[in-house]
Amino acid sequence: MAKYRLVLLRHGEGAWNKENRFCSWVDQKLSCNGVKEAQNCGKHLKELGFEFDLVFTSVLSRSIQTAWLVLEEMGQEWVPIQSSWRLNERHYGALIGLNRAEMALNHGEEQVKIWRRSYDVTPPPITESHPYYEEIYNDRRYKCCDVSRDNLPRSESLKDVLDRLLPYWDEKIVPELKSGKMILISAHGNSSRALLKHVEGISDEDIINVTVPTGVPILLELDENLHPLGPHQFLGDQEAIQAAIKKVEDQGKVKPAEK
Repeated sequence: MAKYRLVLLRHGEGAWNKENRFCSWVDQKLSCNGVKEAQNCGKHLKELGFEFDLVFTSVLSRSIQTAWLVLEEMGQEWVPIQSSWRLNERHYGALIGLNRAEMALNHGEEQVKIWRRSYDVTPPPITESHPYYEEIYNDRRYKCCDVSRDNLPRSESLKDVLDRLLPYWDEKIVPELKSGKMILISAHGNSSRALLKHVEGISDEDIINVTVPTGVPILLELDENLHPLGPHQFLGDQEAIQAAIKKVEDQGKVKPAEK
């Protein structure tokens, strides 16, 4: 019997997910398909009888919008939401805005997989000459962070994501879990992977093979020490979920016509 239960969710498809670009900290709304993914997720969670007491999101719109749509479908719009940059997507540095398939063509699929999925490899940092530098670092949402703008990351490995996420997990989320609240975390692919790595003790080598599709809720069942009672569970039609996972993995591959 689980002492604590937690639902982790990667936001619905965003506009740049659809275009196969490294989105990272550039703020994007959900695509039409992403809206449907979030709504379907909410419907499924309602059918399963989930009742949330608190929701955590990043400060990026696609994460927040997903949470809104899920709660609306569940009839739980009143549930409080707390947002933090510490749940943001991984900062992809100089890769932000680039097309993954084109990067695979130019640098090789293995190098793109390392940039996307490895634990401790950091992409080249963003510089002030980058076309999205000003858009990111002059955004008012980052004036409300618990660190100064100068101390915000310019590029991150998955290890860096975990390092900045852990204080928020330990100080904000865990106490709410232990108080008995049912929690939804509406985050991103890499902040979700970092949290799964920490909670489930996934090795540095094995985390490269963990893929989180958009709009699919993940159930974690934990004991009194916050240790998992089993592997995380993707909730929904398993065949469709495997197809969604493959779709994400194929984003970093050269398109067949280009080989």
